[in-house]
Amino acid sequence: MSAKYLIGPVIVVTAMVSISAGAWAADKAIPTDAALIASAMSAAPAGIAKNATIVVADEKGGMRTLREGTNGFTCMPDNPATPGPDPMCMDKNALDWANAYMSHKPPPSGKVGFIYMLAGGTDASNTDPYATKPTAGNHWIKTGAHVMIVGAEPSFYDNYPKGADPDTSAPYVMWAGTPYQHLMAPIK
Repeated sequence: MSAKYLIGPVIVVTAMVSISAGAWAADKAIPTDAALIASAMSAAPAGIAKNATIVVADEKGGMRTLREGTNGFTCMPDNPATPGPDPMCMDKNALDWANAYMSHKPPPSGKVGFIYMLAGGTDASNTDPYATKPTAGNHWIKTGAHVMIVGAEPSFYDNYPKGADPDTSAPYVMWAGTPYQHLMAPIK
């Protein structure tokens, strides 16, 4: 994976985050590459995870490849700086969407992507893609295991609830009305 995918640590829930050595508390050991790979693989079904590329953020803001994959999916381990588990695994289109999001650029047009977060997602604002903590007005939500569809045509999202305070046990649109709106679909 090239360093052009600068996926930052600020994001939550669907934010495309990884871990870096700087995110670990001084009293905790930095995980081994094997532990990082196991964390990343927990994001997707075994059939996807076993052949996915595994990456982690490095200390310079780039990405370090822990394992090359063969199936077009890229997985990232849990980010220890976020409040909950958030390893994720995404296809190439979702990776391009995430790169646009982190770069504050428009997502690529006509490229629908798919993201697994089967270990759950970090809590996030449902209305502000760049919120870093809860406030009285940013509609912070909690999510469990889910998948996401990103980059679909805006009319696709009209089929799902777009409220600021959704029922997270059913599919809903996160960040509705922004270029980064996406479908959140819970998995039990």
